[in-house]
Amino acid sequence: MNNKKRGLLIVISGPSGAGKGTICKELLKNNKDLSLSVSATTRCPRNGEIDGVNYYFLTREEFEKRIDENDFLENAEVYGNYYGTPKSNVEETLENGNDVILEIDIQGALKVKENTEEGVFIFILPPSMEELKQRIIKRGSETPESLMKRFKSAYKEINFVSKYNYAVVNDKVDVAVEKLEAIISAEKCRVDRLKHSILDSKEDLIHEQLYD
Repeated sequence: MNNKKRGLLIVISGPSGAGKGTICKELLKNNKDLSLSVSATTRCPRNGEIDGVNYYFLTREEFEKRIDENDFLENAEVYGNYYGTPKSNVEETLENGNDVILEIDIQGALKVKENTEEGVFIFILPPSMEELKQRIIKRGSETPESLMKRFKSAYKEINFVSKYNYAVVNDKVDVAVEKLEAIISAEKCRVDRLKHSILDSKEDLIHEQLYD
């Protein structure tokens, strides 16, 4: 059977504070064959963030130039800052047969879904809205005004869950990661993803029967 298969594009998003970043970090730690696409943004780096590792930090002018050059798989403006996924890096990884995780905002995920027929879209949900609020507060990086803005936005964003293939409630991180791993394993067994290798295997079998 032909092992040269295109990698799986895994798009993970959810409302701010749902914990998608923590889940993705644990998923990557447990699965070395997965890679995380590094997004670009115009927002300022937070403490400890490294350019090229957490994000590619660009000026607004640099970002807009790359939009004009069609250099993003998706891009969106969120809370006054641009975010985008560099197209070439993702495509190269998928072509090499490796799986890629896009941890992106909901606007970006829906744009990816509009622009490609491939992709597994997973929505991360908080166990409750109260828990979501507490998680945002614990960050300690929000003013009362921005906190309220994010919380109201989260209410609206949860309505987009119906646009996704799967929903995972992040109550316990380890359980949520196990569910993501199960989704990825199931997706790799789908007939429409395996049809080319199945046909190749069938042709090899026919050839062996005819000429052995």
